[in-house]
Amino acid sequence: MSRKRAVVSLGHESLGYTTGAQKDAVRVTARALADLVEADYQLTITHSNGPQVSMIHKAMSELRRVYSDYTPAPMCVCSAMSQGYVGYDIQNALRSELLSRGISKPVSTILTQVTVDPYDEAFYEPDKVIGRYMEKEDAEAEIKKGNYVREYPDNKFRRVVAAPKPIDIVEIESIRALADAEQVVIACGGGGIPVSEQQHILKGASAVIEKDSIAGKLAAELRSDVLIILTSVDCVYRNFGKENQTPIASMTVAEAREAIRRGEFEAGTMLPKIEAAIAYLEKVEDGRVLITSIEKGKDAVKGKAGTVITSTPAH
Repeated sequence: MSRKRAVVSLGHESLGYTTGAQKDAVRVTARALADLVEADYQLTITHSNGPQVSMIHKAMSELRRVYSDYTPAPMCVCSAMSQGYVGYDIQNALRSELLSRGISKPVSTILTQVTVDPYDEAFYEPDKVIGRYMEKEDAEAEIKKGNYVREYPDNKFRRVVAAPKPIDIVEIESIRALADAEQVVIACGGGGIPVSEQQHILKGASAVIEKDSIAGKLAAELRSDVLIILTSVDCVYRNFGKENQTPIASMTVAEAREAIRRGEFEAGTMLPKIEAAIAYLEKVEDGRVLITSIEKGKDAVKGKAGTVITSTPAH
């Protein structure tokens, strides 16, 4: 019997927020991922990179500020750097964990580009905050370069970038080839490196891509049996954080759409995950989506934890 194919989306809590914390966090994450491999899942893994890409952008901006002969690193380059070093930590930790269990399986990271529409509405109203707090003089310099900034109290500023919708995963055939060979693949890290296609040339975009959105697209492209979204809570809740919050064990796409219409999921946290689930299930109607914490992942695939979302009522 062939292995079940799963796309696993890792959130910030699976990776930590600093280089040292990331090393510790990925060891815990590797154990959870290895549990899924032992449960006979072929894994394609994607991950967040918010803290990492901000740290890299800040470091490169400071380098440019101190040493004027260095050129600033564009956001697309910062994204590529974050994919490399996060993927490096995940693949090494997972390889080590698998070998400790007597499993010899290749684990690799694919530096992944994702095309976006240069005329996407998000470019006209950027809202993703990145990088360090700046003084007014630095903020004015960013504005002169055509970048957007947001003002904060105490006359501080931070840069904001667009979060356009993903169109195509450029390296999807390479990812599919490794998945078909039943290898573990880490791809589309941080939503992928945003690029726009101009004739046959790919040019980096000053943007970030929502990692939940690309996880749903990746799962659909690979025709995965399941999309597993590992986050900071054990399951999806209606009215999370309120007195009337209630856990959701299962729901259909239609029920999820209705809950979105009623405003039951918080924008920027659970809402993108539910939207990614719907987008995936629209393309893979017999698939399922599991949303749970890293600690409950093993139980979730057995139907003992988390929230399951399906196209039709689960039996």
